[in-house]
Amino acid sequence: MITDFLNEIYILFIEMAPYLMIGLAFVAILNIYMTKEFVKKQIGKDSIWSIFKAALFGVPLPLCSCGVIPTTVYMADSKASKGAVTSFLISTPQTGIDSIIATYGMMGPVFGIFRPISALIMGILGGLFINVTNKERAKPEKKKLSLNVITAPPKMVDSKANLPFSEKAKVSLKYAFADFLDDIVVEFLIGLVIAGAITYFLPTEFLEGTGLKSGILGMIVMILIGVPMYVCATASIPIAVSLILKGFSPGVAFVFLAVGPATNAASIGILSKSLGKKLITFYLFILILMSIGFGYLLDFVFGYLGVNPQEQLATHAHHDHSSGLIPHEVQIVLAIIFSVLVIASLYRKYFAKYFNQDKAIDNRNYVIVEGMTCNHCVATVTDSLNKVNGIDNVEVDLSSGKAFYSGNIDKSTIQEAVESCGYNVKE
Repeated sequence: MITDFLNEIYILFIEMAPYLMIGLAFVAILNIYMTKEFVKKQIGKDSIWSIFKAALFGVPLPLCSCGVIPTTVYMADSKASKGAVTSFLISTPQTGIDSIIATYGMMGPVFGIFRPISALIMGILGGLFINVTNKERAKPEKKKLSLNVITAPPKMVDSKANLPFSEKAKVSLKYAFADFLDDIVVEFLIGLVIAGAITYFLPTEFLEGTGLKSGILGMIVMILIGVPMYVCATASIPIAVSLILKGFSPGVAFVFLAVGPATNAASIGILSKSLGKKLITFYLFILILMSIGFGYLLDFVFGYLGVNPQEQLATHAHHDHSSGLIPHEVQIVLAIIFSVLVIASLYRKYFAKYFNQDKAIDNRNYVIVEGMTCNHCVATVTDSLNKVNGIDNVEVDLSSGKAFYSGNIDKSTIQEAVESCGYNVKE
């Protein structure tokens, strides 16, 4: 039984690894040209065009529901319209260039095309909804940071403007194959285990007659599971594949693909504090409503085209011993390379600190930052602290939540700098 269960996980891993490798390469390319500052400049105005551009730029960006927080807070503090902020919040976590490629490879062209287009449309509609329903006047600005904090506009998280192209490429490759992979690796592995468990342990006929495999009941169950769950756009793919293999409709699987990556309990809490509970309530309402609507639309598309969703799956082709999009030998080679990257990522996240205990950080001051969940959070907090006058030697550790720094700086100033980018300092 254990061998068969692990074999299901192995099959999913072998199928996904090549598309993830390709996706990470595109993440590196995208990171060279599309910075947070660039996105902000494009969508800073309060207009319908800004809402459209927020969704358009959000679709390819490889940010999960926690990684999108720093950029969203930055946009809000830079006076971007609430409609544009909501549009970005809805479209960005659902997809990224990596998950778009993996979705196409693992779930077929219908899903591969429908998923980014639906994220784009959902972002636009959500932003328009917020602009129409939110008629409040702009609130007074939040308390300014103390005089010890430089009041110039925030720097980009990964400023590469002054680097030669070769250096930009190195930085972006490290970001894609190290930093970004570190952010998704655990959720990806958990997603594989969950998908393997569904595929192996859940009998195909188990939910027959319950109404959960299609329609509104199944979609509501996916919403109840997906909204609080922390899963990135890529990690949700193997779970969706396993659901379809067990007879769930494409629409039900799509609802999980939409709400799972776009929300999680931690990010909702942080964004509620930064953007306001009313905006986040509207955001959740419109996201859930549109995910159900697009779920029904996807079921209609598959029915209209007369396409069997199971036959679109890469794992279906593997089990049938037919040729997939990528030759099996190439899959094995890329899977081995990706395995090495995964092992290196796990080492960096959980074991490297035990081999670097001689690092001279004990003599520095530190605060404990609450709410950081990924390397995007670390970069944002680091950038904010580096703007404080008199501070030096800033180092933020994700695993412990500690932000180390040197300099005779009042702790309240450090707290203001951290809270300015959406996080809390533990008292």
